[in-house]
Amino acid sequence: MTNKVQIIEKEELCQLMPHAGSMSLIDKVTSWDETHIICYTNTHLDKNNPLRNDKLLPMSALIEYGAQAMAIHGGLLAKASGEVMHKGYLAALRDVNMHDGDVSQIESLLCIEAVQKMASQGNLIYSFTIKVDETILVSGRATVVAIFDNK
Repeated sequence: MTNKVQIIEKEELCQLMPHAGSMSLIDKVTSWDETHIICYTNTHLDKNNPLRNDKLLPMSALIEYGAQAMAIHGGLLAKASGEVMHKGYLAALRDVNMHDGDVSQIESLLCIEAVQKMASQGNLIYSFTIKVDETILVSGRATVVAIFDNK
């Protein structure tokens, strides 16, 4: 699979992951391939962002942005191969580094990148980075475990 340089807007993204409405935090995908996705958003500026805490949006909330990029990536891969994406849950975080501060005070677009490091039977390991311009706000590694419905 080659790099897909196409802009995918929020309406289509909501169909690729289990989150909808205000909990859908990513505005668009600008590029993706079999192991990598690049997304952008400004939902951190939304006063009704569901991750706000006492009117602030802590840097730790950006982990959810990384997880949503991973879910969108999985949905795009499943769609491209004609498969159904299994639900999963975030099982572990490793090597998480983050700046201090309130994300809602950052006026620039956020760039969310996720890179699939391992995929086995629906279980995944991704590295993720959320940055503004060239400043990395949050980075780390996440393990996602698939949930198989045996019905």
